[in-house]
Amino acid sequence: MQKNTNNQVASGWDVYRRLLGYVRGHWPMFILAFCGFALYATSQTAAAKWLEHFIDAVENGNLDYRLWLALAIIGIFLVRGIGTLLGNYGFSYVARAVVSRLRCQMFDHLLVLPCAFYQQHTSAELLSRLTYNVEQVTGAATDALKTAVREGLTVVGLFGYMLYLNWKLTMLFVVVAPLVGAVVALASKRLRRLSHGIQDSVGDISSAASEAIKGYQVVRIFGGAEAERTRFNRVSERNRRQFMKMVVTQSITTPVVQMLVAGVVALLTYIAMSPALVASMTTGQFIAFISAASLMAKPIRQLTEINSTVQKGIAAAESFFALFDVLPERNAGLETLTVAQGRIEFNSVSFTYPQSEEPALKQVSFCIEPGETVALVGRSGSGKTTLAGLLPRFYDVVDGEILLDDRPLSHYTLDSLRNQIALVNQHVVLFEGSIAENIAYGALAGASDEAIRAAADAAMVSEFADRLPQGLNTLVGENGLLLSGGQRQRIAIARALLKDAPLLILDEATSALDTESERFIQTALEHVVRGRTTLVIAHRLSTIERADRILVMENGVIIEQGNHTELLAQGGSYARLYNMQFNQ
Repeated sequence: MQKNTNNQVASGWDVYRRLLGYVRGHWPMFILAFCGFALYATSQTAAAKWLEHFIDAVENGNLDYRLWLALAIIGIFLVRGIGTLLGNYGFSYVARAVVSRLRCQMFDHLLVLPCAFYQQHTSAELLSRLTYNVEQVTGAATDALKTAVREGLTVVGLFGYMLYLNWKLTMLFVVVAPLVGAVVALASKRLRRLSHGIQDSVGDISSAASEAIKGYQVVRIFGGAEAERTRFNRVSERNRRQFMKMVVTQSITTPVVQMLVAGVVALLTYIAMSPALVASMTTGQFIAFISAASLMAKPIRQLTEINSTVQKGIAAAESFFALFDVLPERNAGLETLTVAQGRIEFNSVSFTYPQSEEPALKQVSFCIEPGETVALVGRSGSGKTTLAGLLPRFYDVVDGEILLDDRPLSHYTLDSLRNQIALVNQHVVLFEGSIAENIAYGALAGASDEAIRAAADAAMVSEFADRLPQGLNTLVGENGLLLSGGQRQRIAIARALLKDAPLLILDEATSALDTESERFIQTALEHVVRGRTTLVIAHRLSTIERADRILVMENGVIIEQGNHTELLAQGGSYARLYNMQFNQ
């Protein structure tokens, strides 16, 4: 049991040491803060020394010192003020710099993590790490250090002054140190465990709120308000209980440490007032010694209280660094793909999702020639979207091989490979900004107004945008909530048209369009796919009748292939799906 405890302590120290590494880049400001709090600690010790001189001056009748004693008070508080200003500013500067660096590093890392990671973690959980956890980490990296430096230097200064006055009495403080350490170590384990619980509960709160807010229409139509209220109250109550447990632990630890220190001060007072010791010290020295011992109680208490902050920070850092330690997408390819010819070949490709035991694809083999349009059809869950997701390497195949222009996909760099692919998803993603900014998104941001307008015209975006007050400059709202589903999908198609890539993936690209819009879009797409290798996923079979070849999938296997006329003539699975849709 003891071995596990030691491992946990070592692990906590390793995490904290890694966390302090983020402070290293700000040494000048950190040194400024250190010097500031050194001045603060000096003023505390100087106050005790001033008391010694004051009492001795009164006792000996040296009233001529009153001017110097009065000026000394001003000097002590001036030094303390300057020290506090420099210390607080320096550590605050470092704290916000660390927050910014951690958040940016986490966001950068999120952008390159594999798709499987996002399937295992909710967006609310990741946002919680990005906001709440970062603040907790910063508290441990800077706020705790701020208190440790300020109060630690104060304790060192007062302790040194007490040693100077009477080293024998001062050594009594050394006796209580192991007891204080034992109390703090005992509390640390519980505080870190409770901190993990609080962080998890914050993620649950974010998730519950996010889902209820995004799905407000479904919540109201299906009477889910009470269920969502109950769910949110439950996770909020869990957060409250976890937090109160931490408060209780911290509230018990601090008084225990205070009582230990008070006990030492009481013992010091009792021993110091013995006739032999009183005779060896002046009245001023005696009172200054007791005052210095009393002044140590506050910084010692604050030093024990930072344990809570440190443990919360370590718990947050553990989740943070666990994310940093997740390997990014494999990008071992060395070849840069400039312009793809467009020949795609699947050779005995099998794929299983990380959290699943059932293969999504089983020994799939087929070839798409440059400029050919191939459609994938089949029931939901047959493997169509999975197959299309392997082409831009959202997932890497484990068994089999995918070739592009007769070279394995893994030989190309990810950026150069994805530069050759345009994608329209069934679930359209739009970003805050205007319609034009969403069409010319990312690497397309430098496109001319004429090119954006041409793509908008071809995708029938202009048909509704021109009726809006600001046209293509109209803001779309969060994820395009100000637009209809069909309008959002047309913007996604315009984005793909503007990219003008040699490979095109259309995943239910017309699923949210009305019949009239679909007819216009189909005409536009027929022009777009010319000269491009196109992979089309469709449930509405009317949209793929003109495809060069149709692959029918079922349970991860291609069971039929041919053009529309050939498959109807076979009277197989495709014919049954077609007749079912058109009631034939």
